[in-house]
Amino acid sequence: MSDELCRLSLTDLSRRLQAGEVSPMEVTEAFLSRIERLDGSLRAYLTVDARGAREQARAAQARLARGEGGPLTGIPLALKDILATRGLRTTCASQMLAAFVPPYDATVVARLREAGAVFLGKVNLDEFAMGSSTETSAFGPTHNPWQRDCTPGGSSGGSAAAVAADLCTASLGSDTGGSIRQPASHCGVVGLKPTYGRVSRFGLIAYASSLDQIGPLTKEVRDAALLLSAIAGHDPKDSTSLRAPVPDYPAALGREIAGLTVGVPREYLGEGVDPEVQEAVRRALATLEGLGARLAEVSLPHTEYAVAAYYLIATAEASSNLARYDGVKYGLRVAGKNLLETYLRTRTQGFGPEVRRRIMLGTYALSAGYYEAYYRKASQVRALIRRDFDAAFATCDVLAGPVAPTPAFRLGEKLADPLTMYLSDIFTIPVNLAGLPAISVPCGFSRAGLPIGLQILGPPLGDEVVLQTAYAFEQATDFHRHKPPL
Repeated sequence: MSDELCRLSLTDLSRRLQAGEVSPMEVTEAFLSRIERLDGSLRAYLTVDARGAREQARAAQARLARGEGGPLTGIPLALKDILATRGLRTTCASQMLAAFVPPYDATVVARLREAGAVFLGKVNLDEFAMGSSTETSAFGPTHNPWQRDCTPGGSSGGSAAAVAADLCTASLGSDTGGSIRQPASHCGVVGLKPTYGRVSRFGLIAYASSLDQIGPLTKEVRDAALLLSAIAGHDPKDSTSLRAPVPDYPAALGREIAGLTVGVPREYLGEGVDPEVQEAVRRALATLEGLGARLAEVSLPHTEYAVAAYYLIATAEASSNLARYDGVKYGLRVAGKNLLETYLRTRTQGFGPEVRRRIMLGTYALSAGYYEAYYRKASQVRALIRRDFDAAFATCDVLAGPVAPTPAFRLGEKLADPLTMYLSDIFTIPVNLAGLPAISVPCGFSRAGLPIGLQILGPPLGDEVVLQTAYAFEQATDFHRHKPPL
C-alpha cells in the first residue's frame, strides 16, 4: 500500500487526498520509508527533512479536515538544493555553502508552502548548477534509477531521479541551459522550463541570472501544469519577473492539437545525434502528425554557435554572481594571514574544479581588452539565435526535436572531457538564450532500456501550447507509465 501511494501521479494523489481516501500523514510516512529503503543506492537527496515534513503533513491534514485544501495540499515534493528554504540548509551541492541555513524562503517555496505542500527534503545537483551529469556535486553523484552506472543528467539530476524512483510525487529544478529538460529526458519523467520571467527567481541561488529559470519535474504533464499554476506569476522581489496574467494551465490540456503546425528544426536531427534518439523522436513526430498536427521543416541556422555563446555569457554571469562567496559575509571561511589570502584559500577550497573553471572563463571573457571579442560577440550571437526562433514561430505553433543527442551516459564517461560534456546540451541551450518555454516528455527507450525524451518548444509566453502539445502526445502513448526496475 505504501509503495502504491508513492507511485501515484500528483493528479491522482491529489484526488485521493481531497476525497479523504488517504491522509497527508499516511502519504508522507510512505515516502519517508521509501527514501530510507532506496535512496542509499541512488543518492538523490542531500537533506531529508523528516521532522519538517511530518509537521507540514499534520498542518495539511488539519487544512483538509476544514475543507480548505487545494490541489497541492498534502502533496510530498522535493526541492533542488539551490532554492532557499527557511531554517533548512541550502548547499548548492558545494562545500562553500555546506552549512548555510537561509533565514528566508525562495518565492516558489513560499508559494508551495502556502498551497499546503509537504517538503520531503533537498535533492542533489551539479555544484552551483554547473554541469550536465550531477557529477560535480561536492557530496557525490546521483545515480540513474534506470541503470545505476549511468548519470541521471544534470544539473537537476537529483530532482529527476527522485521523481523517476518515486521518492517524491514531484520536484522543482532549475534550468540554465537544459538542467530540467536533460535530466527529465535521461530519467523518463516530464520536465518543464517555463518562459523566462514567468516564475520568480527570488531565492534561487544564482548561476547565470539572464538564463536561470525554475520549473517542475513530474510524472505526468498535468502534474507539471498544476505545479506551474502554483509557482507562476509576478513577484516584486524579482525585477525580471513578468507582469503578464497567469493562464489556467490545466485547462489548456484538453484541447486538440489538430491543425497545429509543428516545426522540425533540421539542425536538431542531423549529424551527431544517436540513431536510437533519432528513431524515437521521428516516431514521436509521426504520433503528433497522427493526432492531426502538421509537420513542417524549419531551420535554426545559428544553432551551431549556441554552445560557444552560452559558455561565454553564462560563465561571465557566474563570475559576477559567485564573487559574493569571499569568506567574509556567510558560507565557508578559510582564514589566511591577510584578507587576500583568506579570499584565495576560501574560494580554492570552497569551489570544486568545474565551478573554478567557469569562474576563470567568465572572468577572462569580461576582462579589459577581451570584452568586445568575447562577451559582446556572444551577446550578438544570442540575438541572432532569438531571431532564428522568431522566424520559425512566424509559421509554426511549436517546434519539436530531441532533448539530448544521446541517452544517459555512464558515470565518469565525460568528466575528463568538458567540451564533450558541454555539447550534450546543444539542443537545450538555445531555448535559454532566447528565453523560451520548453518541455521534455518521455517518447521512447534505447535498446539498453534507457529513456529518451521529446522536446517541445514554444514562443515567448507559449507555455500553454507547449503543455497542450505535450499532453496530447502523452495521452496517445504509454512511455510515461514505465517505471525503472528498482
